[in-house]
Amino acid sequence: MQLKISEYLKPEAIIMEIKAKEKIAAINEIVEHMVEHKLVSDGKEFIKALAKRENLESTGIGDGIAIPHARTNAVGDLILAFAHSPQGIDFSSIDGKPSHIIFLIASPENQKSEYIMALAKLSKLLRKHPVREMLRNAKDPEEILQIVRANEE
Repeated sequence: MQLKISEYLKPEAIIMEIKAKEKIAAINEIVEHMVEHKLVSDGKEFIKALAKRENLESTGIGDGIAIPHARTNAVGDLILAFAHSPQGIDFSSIDGKPSHIIFLIASPENQKSEYIMALAKLSKLLRKHPVREMLRNAKDPEEILQIVRANEE
């Protein structure tokens, strides 16, 4: 199965400038945005799943990136959201640096392999310094989608 992360990242799930200044507020803001756009049916359930995951281990992977993720039945299909924080948010990253690029992954409980594949592909994509720079400098959701499409494998 060839999973393309660009197919699961919708323009309405992209926040070009997140207002939140800390991790839990950022997760809440992204989830609220997803609920408003009918991408998540139960925001409270999803936030609880994300918080549980964050308590196990931080999703700040370093290089200015955070990938909060959880499996929950608050979504009907795998979905990705993107948020950019110009000032950066402390996600307790491995390198101690703030996260400017946040990709959130939501997956139904029954899509474990797709969930793991999306996480792996996203991690691989974000290891590329030029991709991170382009995402940080993107001007609109369409540009974010073009960068992901052009650079995913």
